[in-house]
Amino acid sequence: MRAQRPADGPPRQVRLAGVLVGLQGLLAIGFAVALGVRSFAPGVAVGSVLGEAGYFVVIGAALLAVGFGLFTGRRWARTPAIVTQLLLLPAVYSLIGPSRQLVLGLVALVYVGSTFMLLISERSREWSMGMDTPDAPDVRS
Repeated sequence: MRAQRPADGPPRQVRLAGVLVGLQGLLAIGFAVALGVRSFAPGVAVGSVLGEAGYFVVIGAALLAVGFGLFTGRRWARTPAIVTQLLLLPAVYSLIGPSRQLVLGLVALVYVGSTFMLLISERSREWSMGMDTPDAPDVRS
């Protein structure tokens, strides 16, 4: 028999993943600001740099929304967070391999990997499917 758990919000894993995804959003917005500052440098094509900065603002805002959604218990936010972590894996590989920035790549690998593992944990999966509510049917054998 399954122990009854109150549905008083997301599990700790989901909240922590929400914080980590939100930090990724803040980093994207910070990168956008850095690109905006770079656009003032002489000899830089302002239009393309500001376009790239705008792209990172949009991505950062979306990640902030997803992180906030996870932290506050919105089940819809788990899937885009998982997809984001999977999309970051080639960037991590690029840091470790072709770019030869081993330390930065390993830090990114631990960060992205930890976030991903938090999002796919058993408790996170049960929560996302609504199996943590007291009236949820017990589907385990």
